[in-house]
Amino acid sequence: MAFAFEKFHKFGPAAFVLKAIIAAVIADVVLLGFIMLRRGYRRWYFGKRDARVIEIRKQWDALVRGDVPFEEWRNNPRDCQIVESMALDAFELAGNIESAKILKFLRTSGLIAKCTFEARRYKGWRRREALVALGRTRAPEAIPVLTEGLRDLDPETRMAALRGLERMACPESATGILNWISEAGLTVPALPVQNALLQCCAEQPQLLIPHLRHSDAAVREVLARVLGEVATPALANDLLQFVDDDLAELRAAAARALSQSQPQRALSPLSQLAQDPVWFVRLRAIVSLGELRNPSATAVLLRGLTDSKRLVRARAAEALLKMDSDQVAIFQSVAATQDRYGIDAYLTALDNCGAVAALKHRLMQLPITPGRDALLEMLTGRLLPTAISVPQAMAAKAAAGI
Repeated sequence: MAFAFEKFHKFGPAAFVLKAIIAAVIADVVLLGFIMLRRGYRRWYFGKRDARVIEIRKQWDALVRGDVPFEEWRNNPRDCQIVESMALDAFELAGNIESAKILKFLRTSGLIAKCTFEARRYKGWRRREALVALGRTRAPEAIPVLTEGLRDLDPETRMAALRGLERMACPESATGILNWISEAGLTVPALPVQNALLQCCAEQPQLLIPHLRHSDAAVREVLARVLGEVATPALANDLLQFVDDDLAELRAAAARALSQSQPQRALSPLSQLAQDPVWFVRLRAIVSLGELRNPSATAVLLRGLTDSKRLVRARAAEALLKMDSDQVAIFQSVAATQDRYGIDAYLTALDNCGAVAALKHRLMQLPITPGRDALLEMLTGRLLPTAISVPQAMAAKAAAGI
């Protein structure tokens, strides 16, 4: 080799280029050989694995019943991984009876204990895999381990534990998540926490109330959104305390949740929230008043029809159409507001729900008067209120940011 490189000296400076070319060729050959060797090994490994999957699949029913001794596959890491993956996949698709059998198999075979051990001993990706697997089992004994994972220093591990608790979808999981965010705050993005709590608090939404009182602002905002989704009529008394809360998101959640309460109890706080300085709180209150379908809310909805925000006006118009009151009288009240944009929102809502023809038919049955003719012309789009001139209307529209 030394003799061969001595031959290069006669090339002068070009010898360095020649040596570099030869080294690059040798490196490429070695790299190509490594790639081919790796591909051959993977083909061999996955071929044996697929063959083993077919063998296990043939005796799957006997395996779940316990007819096959666990020692035949538990002591083989590859077989254990295959059985665990197949059991978890089958568990997610099985019905009630079949899932109970698979869960019993996961317990008696020690697979749940194995995942619990790995989730507590290992770190990094191995711990994350174990936490996700525990969540897929939906076994109650996995909840303490998943709760411990929420306090891991790695944010990806915390997310894996949170996803596992979300799959549990039970009040015990909600308690673990709520205690964690009350102690540590939002150490993960808010949306995954919100989705997990929506799944876990559906059965017992009252779990949110104590944490809403004592948590920091960021946590209370997330909990308020969850409360607005899962609140039940039984929480009506608890929701009233949040009507005057400093957090706008919580006031909006209270307004949304009050739609599930008794109309006599909810009308007064919703009327107050419909005048809130924050527009989305007014929006939630207007929508809730429409859900109550109480004629006593008509005056509040008419006031919402003249709101500065287009979305609030649109929802107020839709809520007015849900009222059981006489729609002719409501239309007269809408026209009496002399608000160009409010009347337009009401007419648009009428057209969207296909109620224009019915209202026109009822107006035609009234005695002929200038007021009736004006309402008919307004309904057919030939007349708009003249109390506000076009320049004034455009100025008001620009000032309101519409």
